[in-house]
Formats: sequence, C-alpha cells, structure tokens
Amino acid sequence: MTLYDEIARNRRKTIVLMAVFTAVIVAIGWVFGQSQKDATLGILFAVLLATAMNLIGYFAGDSVTLAVSGAKKIAKSDHPELHRLVENLSITAGLPTPNIYLIDDPSPNAFATGRNPQHASVAVTTGLLNTLNKMELEGVVAHEMSHVKNLDIRVMTMTVILVGVIVLLSDWLLRSFLFHGSRNRDERSQLTIVLALVGIVLAILSPIIAELIKLAVSRSREYLADASGALLTRHPEGLASALEKIARTGEPLRRANHATAHLFIANPFGPTNHGRFSALFSTHPPIEVRIAKLRAMAT
Repeated sequence: MTLYDEIARNRRKTIVLMAVFTAVIVAIGWVFGQSQKDATLGILFAVLLATAMNLIGYFAGDSVTLAVSGAKKIAKSDHPELHRLVENLSITAGLPTPNIYLIDDPSPNAFATGRNPQHASVAVTTGLLNTLNKMELEGVVAHEMSHVKNLDIRVMTMTVILVGVIVLLSDWLLRSFLFHGSRNRDERSQLTIVLALVGIVLAILSPIIAELIKLAVSRSREYLADASGALLTRHPEGLASALEKIARTGEPLRRANHATAHLFIANPFGPTNHGRFSALFSTHPPIEVRIAKLRAMAT
C-alpha cells in the first residue's frame, strides 16, 4: 500500500468516525428529548449545538489551541534559522509558509494547527530548539508540515470539538436523569424507566467512546505524518533521532492539556507505560515503534 493509499484510507476512516460522532450526539439528544416527551426538540437542540461548536472549532480552534499552549508568534528576525528551515520545507512540500509560534518551555515538543494549509501554524518549544541539531529539527518540522498537507490539523481540531460536545451533552443528560428524574417517578411508565436507564448508560459510556475514537484517529495519523515527513526530508534518521532525544528527556510540558495533547509530536505529559491498557488510552503510539518504522524506511 502506497503513502497516497494510506492518506486516502485515513480520510475515508475520518468520514466514518465523524459520522459515528454525529450519531452519538443525535442519540443523546433523542434520549434527552424522550425524557422530556419531545424527542424532536432534543434532536434539534443536539444538532444545532454540534453545528455551532463545529463552526467555532473550524474558524477559531487554532487560536484557542495556541492560546491554551502559551504559544507566541515570532517574526523572522527573532529566529531567522527556524524561519528559513520552515520556508524551505514549505517550498519542498508545495505549501504556503505557515505562521511560526514559539512556546517558552524546556520540554522538547511541537505541534501544528489550523483549518487548512492557507491558515496553518506550527509551534515549537524552546526546549526543542535547544535539544535538537539542525537535521533533527528539520525532521520534526517536516512531520508537522505533513500534518498540514494531509489536512490532519483540520480533522483533529474538529474531533476535539465533537468530543467536547459529546461530553457536554452526556453530562447534561446524566444530571437530568439523576437530579430531575425523581420528580415524575410516580407518573413513569415502564417505557420511561427503560429510556432513563438507556440514557444513564449512554451518558456514562459516551465520553469514553468519544475519547477512544479521538485517540485512535490521533495514533494512526502520527504514523502517517512520520512517514510523510521522512519522505519530505529524504532522511528518516533525522526524525528518528529527534524522537529518541525527546523520549530521553521525559520532561512534561508545563502547560500540558488533555484537550490538545494529541496535537503534539510527543505526549506532552511525558513518557507513559505502554502496556495493553495504558496504550489504549494513550494519545500517541509507542515512540519506540515509531522510531523502528522510521529506521526501517532507511534500509
């Protein structure tokens, strides 16, 4: 399977996952509507909320992400070598040069965000600049540029928004059943009791399902961005060596955030134990596996 086949498959998978998200949101709205004896109103509210959050995420998600991460936009005169490196890789990839941001943090890490290549940003930490040599830094930036080219930045931003909507709606649904359900207990029919139980189960499981889907999307795209970045630089060892150094530091970002963790090239909370259970809930694939795949490309 070629890299282009992988990109096409990833995009098809994304459509399916977004459909699943939408179905979960509508299901939550339907159950809530049924509990209020107006299923149509519940579905309508869920769809309107999801649409509003999608629009906010699409047009302002990158600004929120950069602000939450403490990233500051830098001029070419501030870091001419970094700007030159990003510009050269942009030309090679056939992309507009993204905005460049710097995060004042000793932990080596980086991420890309934006809604499309014309509105993209790449952020790196001061720790990354101080830890990596030029070849390794080029590998990391190429990885992030691949996220831009493959439109991963858009997908992951929208995924975050949809996860947030599901968590919000499920929490609202759970509170509704727990705190307000007892008011009409004497009037409940057997069907209403069943709906209440379904609603509670859905409210509990929805955030877990949403998080697992988000993590699955993130992990698959990290592998793809590694391969795409290596092809962009023609030197897989650069990124492999960079990942080794990042893993060795083991230092978490000071402003690490679960909402944006999946966007970074490495887990911003530091290395984790990749047992079966912990790997299931990790935002990133095992770094040793990523390194092995990159070095296999060079052989």
